[in-house]
Amino acid sequence: MSDAFTTRVLNVATGSSETVVDLTHECEAFLREAAGDRDGLLNVFVPHATAGVAVIETGAGSDDDLLAALHSLLPADDRWQHRHGSPGHGRDHVLPAIVPPHATLPVLGGRLELGTWQSVCLVDTNKDNPSRQVRLSFLAGS
Repeated sequence: MSDAFTTRVLNVATGSSETVVDLTHECEAFLREAAGDRDGLLNVFVPHATAGVAVIETGAGSDDDLLAALHSLLPADDRWQHRHGSPGHGRDHVLPAIVPPHATLPVLGGRLELGTWQSVCLVDTNKDNPSRQVRLSFLAGS
């Protein structure tokens, strides 16, 4: 494992409804191959104008709470100047300003250092795009 930088693209089916997809297991699997027992950084990047990456708790309702909060902050109505796609789609283009399209996380001894309840998630409110790519990149420390 002499490579200082390793990257992989995941293809994620998000379907036709707003969703939060937990990518933690995919991140851990990538790190088992890419990091070995090294320290470094994992960068998670979504190369889309209408999706983001969040580090949140999942499975206890927080993922649904996040989508509800985004509905309150970014209503799917006709107020948006960006008007192509389904009604309210302009809000999807504002999402990355609130939920950024990237996260950089510490890796120690080849393991992702998350808090007890934290998960790495893709946040996608765009119902018009049923599949996404997520780039995982490991940068080894010196």
